Amino acid sequence: MEYGSIERELHVDASPEVVFEVLTSPEHIRDWWSAETDLEPAAGATGSLMWTDEDSGRRHSSPFTVVEADPPRTFSFRWTHGEAETAGPGNSLLVTFELVPTGTGTTVRFRETGFRERGWEAAVLEAHYNDHRQGWDFFLPRLAASAGRLAAAR
Repeated sequence: MEYGSIERELHVDASPEVVFEVLTSPEHIRDWWSAETDLEPAAGATGSLMWTDEDSGRRHSSPFTVVEADPPRTFSFRWTHGEAETAGPGNSLLVTFELVPTGTGTTVRFRETGFRERGWEAAVLEAHYNDHRQGWDFFLPRLAASAGRLAAAR
């Protein structure tokens, strides 16, 4: 396996505007990604994502840097896990959401790259890649459900 990128495509029963809001609004990120954040959806903005383990109370923080915010079409950011205080090229992974209007909803094209560029040993690379793959397989359907609920409420 190459461990170069994780790519997913999903349909969301909500407009690109609603999906973009759910992707970038701290209150909605809390709903679908279970993370607290101070995200500002503007290129160059920095912040962190904070998860709390419900069982132990342990907190995990990941710094991020917004790369592109073009509502309602594209949102991308770099994030890193504990090794650096800021996320940038060479020390982070790049996540991109492309939002394409489709009928009455949105096709979300998701991609996370940069695994090989981190320079991890093979076993570490495989572990990080698989952890992220499983994570996105869990959280992306929650993103779709959150956006669908918001669209239905409007």
